[in-house]
Amino acid sequence: MAPPIVRGTAAWKYFGDFRDALLAEQVLVLQVAHPVVAAGVLEHSDYTADPWTRLMRTVASLSIYVYGGPAGARVEAERLRALHRSFTGVADGRRYSALDPAAYAWVHATLVKAPVDVQRFFGRPLSTSELAEYYAQMCDVGRMLGVRERDLPPDWAAFERYYDSMVAGFTGTPAIEQLFETIRTARKPVPFLPDSWRQGQLFLIRATLPPEFRERIGLQWTAEDQRRFERFARLVRLVTTPIPAGLRTGPMRWLGKLNVWFRAHPRAYRLLVRGNGPGATPSL
Repeated sequence: MAPPIVRGTAAWKYFGDFRDALLAEQVLVLQVAHPVVAAGVLEHSDYTADPWTRLMRTVASLSIYVYGGPAGARVEAERLRALHRSFTGVADGRRYSALDPAAYAWVHATLVKAPVDVQRFFGRPLSTSELAEYYAQMCDVGRMLGVRERDLPPDWAAFERYYDSMVAGFTGTPAIEQLFETIRTARKPVPFLPDSWRQGQLFLIRATLPPEFRERIGLQWTAEDQRRFERFARLVRLVTTPIPAGLRTGPMRWLGKLNVWFRAHPRAYRLLVRGNGPGATPSL
């Protein structure tokens, strides 16, 4: 049984680290590499029209699972599953559902893996004991979301084997190409960002994807690219690692508590945010 997610525990320290944003697009690429997820995105998501609002609502939903308390997490999990029940269709002659157990588990797996990779790239890698605690806590989150027990590997080593085997079976999908095109062409989330911001996002995707998968989908990576990324990672590590975990996770924790409050005051949410609730749209 995992310890509850409270101040100082592994999931509390790492899941909401603001550096996790550096891998946001990488996570989306890996999610839509799954053929069922890709089919659902292409048929049911309009994220290309306003990707940043969609992304923020997804972040709001995620914040509830870890920082919104057990009751808030249960309510959000029920809402999310109800939302995805309607995402069904036919792709390549086969029916699919957004709640396909294997695809549903894979989306959860990408969200479990990313904070660990962020610490490996840009912070201090988790210790063996931290990994064990973090993974056990995120398995509890997966159970709340409805991931089947059989789709939750028993420990971190088994999880890594599962994750690597999944990635090894993926190739390019039209949804990946659509995602890249959206990053290249969608309006910037804030107007003052330089145009080079788009190239920076694409560079981080190439830098942090599993190398074999990166090559398989035709993304170029050179020795000079690797040196550039290592310089960037060192700078991020130097500037951010001394910041206490409570400050690094502050925005996500605040967002989780705020969204629990919005759940209890839906009229306030509709008035202030003009939506149907935190995380009201799918992740893409």
